Amino acid sequence: MSLANGRHYLAIPGPSVIPDRVLAAMHRAAPNIYTGELVDMTHSIVPDLKKLARTDHQVAMYIANGHGAWEAALTNTLSRGDQVLVLATGRFGHGWGEMATKMGVHCQVIDFGRRSDIDMARVEEALRADTGGEIKAVLAVQVDTSSSVKNDIAGLRQTMDRVSHPALLMVDCIACLGCDAFEMDAWGVDVMVTGCQKGLMTPPGMAFVYFNDKADGYRENADLVTHYWDWRPRVDPNGFYQYFDGTAPTHHLYGLRTALDMIFEEGLENVWARHATLAKAIWAAFDAWGTKGSLALNINDPAKRSHAVTSATIDPPHGTDLRNWLVQNAGVTLGIGLGMETPQDPNSDGYFRIGHMGHVNAHMVLGVLGAIDAGLKALDLPHGLGAVEAASVVIGASCRP
Repeated sequence: MSLANGRHYLAIPGPSVIPDRVLAAMHRAAPNIYTGELVDMTHSIVPDLKKLARTDHQVAMYIANGHGAWEAALTNTLSRGDQVLVLATGRFGHGWGEMATKMGVHCQVIDFGRRSDIDMARVEEALRADTGGEIKAVLAVQVDTSSSVKNDIAGLRQTMDRVSHPALLMVDCIACLGCDAFEMDAWGVDVMVTGCQKGLMTPPGMAFVYFNDKADGYRENADLVTHYWDWRPRVDPNGFYQYFDGTAPTHHLYGLRTALDMIFEEGLENVWARHATLAKAIWAAFDAWGTKGSLALNINDPAKRSHAVTSATIDPPHGTDLRNWLVQNAGVTLGIGLGMETPQDPNSDGYFRIGHMGHVNAHMVLGVLGAIDAGLKALDLPHGLGAVEAASVVIGASCRP
């Protein structure tokens, strides 16, 4: 007998839960890509993508995942032999730098570890040491999906401005756009990359690169740019098909249009507030569990935690044990401890992650927490009591009439 039969809940940090409305919008025959409804609809997507990032600048759409967006950002701004400063606060910060290295870019990496955010003093020191202006771009991740840390992007721009460094500020918002607040123009971000499969609630397959005039100026001399990744034709096309340099991702566009409708029907600030409340409910549960045993949140300071994903640690191999129990007995899949390997825990068996991004509500979060609580009891893992109660108090307090 298994209690997992029924609708499975994929509570990983992306791809996120796809709303039924989005699935229904995609369930249709192939449309004409040259004229008519699809063309008009795609032109309506562009301004809403800009609203989502709080920018008046440009956005280029690609058939790609987040790694494709990384490459597009690099190719349009850099040349072989250029130097960038990579601020790594988890696996994906390192990953963007590794991609740049393979493309012939020299990366100066500051590794802040798996449990810390960006230390602005160390960034300032590195930028002040660059007296010749060799650093062409600073690469940062707003929310690293592996560690669940949230970095202060506005503070990073202030640090760069304080030393009058001319480098581009390039930010990865793949994990958190539409979940954690982001203000591209107000925060002084030059390039931002994201994908459709997390806060945008659309199946993986589309990526977006936002850029301002300063970044587009770098495009003039970038010798890494290629025909496919060139962002200029994608923001001012002569024909619809040129948005994608070939056949458009037709059904993804229908899904994305519906997902954006859902976000703006709810209101972007309300979406941010919903994610904040659900994240705080999860944190309250972990505070209760953590009064006994080894279970704890990876990021100690609540102000530095993402509202889209939560990474947790427990004595290995119990992270894997718990994840396996939830799949087999509760119909819930949690995220693996991606990028959290250590010599003592080479397989990240002492970590797991909860994705709470996009199409997620109170009963889904309470269900995941209840399932985890049951798993801790079934596996006889030491933990404090009252976790689901603590989470319900947070949710109840946020919804009082």
